[in-house]
Amino acid sequence: MEKRINISTVEPQAFKAMLGLEGYLSKIDISKTLKELVKIRASQINNCAYCISMHTKDAIKNGETPERIFLISAWREATKFFTQEEQTILAMTEEITLIHDKGLREETYRKASEFFTENQIAQIIMLIVTINGWNRIALSTHLEIED
Repeated sequence: MEKRINISTVEPQAFKAMLGLEGYLSKIDISKTLKELVKIRASQINNCAYCISMHTKDAIKNGETPERIFLISAWREATKFFTQEEQTILAMTEEITLIHDKGLREETYRKASEFFTENQIAQIIMLIVTINGWNRIALSTHLEIED
């Protein structure tokens, strides 16, 4: 791939705003495990190799098992590996990432309200929106996977 701009140097204020979202997300009331599931699944949907690589490594550092990571994209068929809460957040991730395809369904939103408070649902939505933003930055600028 051809090298492209580095947004952090070309438009540092925009990059700083994205980092501000990351600062907010570091303090939300959602577990690291759930955060990484969201980040990996959205990155898979968006085909963002840079983010998939980063977040699978982060997930493993946080104690996630390789088997569960391998199965994230097939979570609907591998339900015994994911709790109902995890399945719900993965459904939210898919529906919000693929917003053009009916968006966040009522059924999924109702299910989320069984596991999460209104604040947590808002936090999850912001988490999904943010990783989708990062995916678009990485893909648009051809970020290379780090070693």
